Amino acid sequence: MKVVILAGGLGTRISEESHLKPKPMIEIGGRPILWHIMKYYSEFGFHEFIICLGYKQYVVKEFFADYFLHTSDVTFDLANNQMEVHNNYSEPWKVTLVDTGLNTMTGGRVKRIQSYIGNEPFMLTYGDGVCDVDLHALLKFHQEHGKTATITTVNIAQLKGVLDIDSDNVIHSFREKEETDASLINGGFMVMNPEIFSYIKDDTTVFEKEPMQKLAEEGQLMSYHHGGFWQCMDTQREMKKLEDLWQSGHAPWKNWEN
Repeated sequence: MKVVILAGGLGTRISEESHLKPKPMIEIGGRPILWHIMKYYSEFGFHEFIICLGYKQYVVKEFFADYFLHTSDVTFDLANNQMEVHNNYSEPWKVTLVDTGLNTMTGGRVKRIQSYIGNEPFMLTYGDGVCDVDLHALLKFHQEHGKTATITTVNIAQLKGVLDIDSDNVIHSFREKEETDASLINGGFMVMNPEIFSYIKDDTTVFEKEPMQKLAEEGQLMSYHHGGFWQCMDTQREMKKLEDLWQSGHAPWKNWEN
């Protein structure tokens, strides 16, 4: 199953860093948070990624083009114009980097990668958040209920999309945040059936508005509640929190050995 990662936004709320690079390329422990997200999925057996790019897309492309330079020791033989890579371990990833437009909204970015997905379900998440959700359990839940979309919901007092969920985990409304909200929110880490593309009109579509709202109205949007760790990286403070967790040696999202 393919994993789609939204990584094209401007990251204006953490502009101290994002004026130099896309927010998903801001580093935690010396590696982009995008890399952390991909490592997490990979440990569950999801190795094929489609990354939706926009703002400063070349930074992401150059990272993967020169992946061994970022992750391995190298020897340069300048006289012979050769490079030797040492300890050249690499993850079993297939990464497709797609220019989805500089000003395209989140829904439009998803619509633009439709041809890379085909007629099959896919994982979808944002390129600026980590968690310790059980992705196998999430996928099983999605397959069993048979609805179009599942989103991982977390209970945290943050300004994200707010949901109304019944006892059967059916989402009945999806609305934008308000400053007074402290409810269950959309934490990303979603599973979508290919029917989702029919809910997206064009580049101007915000995924968290019309598509989610219509899915909720039709009873096609389901909640997978996650009560464990979840953290996005919208601000310098949140970036420092993630860095501190990483440096402590107890980052909850680190499910890999190397």
